[in-house]
Amino acid sequence: MHEAADLETTLDRAAEHCAARGAQLTPLRRKVMRLVLEAGQPVGAYALLDRLRDDRGPAAPPTVYRALDFLVEQGLVHKLERLNAFTPCIEAGHDHGEHGHPHQFLICKTCGITTELTDHGVAHALEAAAKRAGFTPERMTVEVEGTCANCAA
Repeated sequence: MHEAADLETTLDRAAEHCAARGAQLTPLRRKVMRLVLEAGQPVGAYALLDRLRDDRGPAAPPTVYRALDFLVEQGLVHKLERLNAFTPCIEAGHDHGEHGHPHQFLICKTCGITTELTDHGVAHALEAAAKRAGFTPERMTVEVEGTCANCAA
C-alpha cells in the first residue's frame, strides 16, 4: 500500500514515462494504475472493475482490460499468469522497454502475498538453458509458488 504523496509521485512519474515514449496516461489509465498500486497485492481485472465502478459509475470489462494492456505495454505493471492478476512493476518508470529487466515472482499459496525479484543470475541461467536447447527467449517471467516466511513461522 502506498502513502498518498508517494502514490501521486509514482503516478506522476508514470505519466512522464508514458509521455517520453509518445504515449498518454489518460485519467482512466491513471485511475486503473492507482487501483493496482493501492491494492497492496496482485489484483484481478474484475476486482479492479468493481472498484472502478464504485468511483466512476458504469464501466465495461473491455475498458479495464485495455487500460491494463496499456500499463503492461508501458512497463508499469506486470501480469501474473498463474494468478490472472496484475501487480505494479518494482522498476516502473525506468526505461527498460517492455519489461526488459529480469523479473521473478514469489507467490505465497497461503496468504497470497507476492514479491517481485530482479535477479540477473536467474535470468542468465534460464537464457543459457534455453540456448542449449536451441531456443531463443524473448521474454522471461518466472512465477514460483510456495510459502512466505510469515506463513511458514
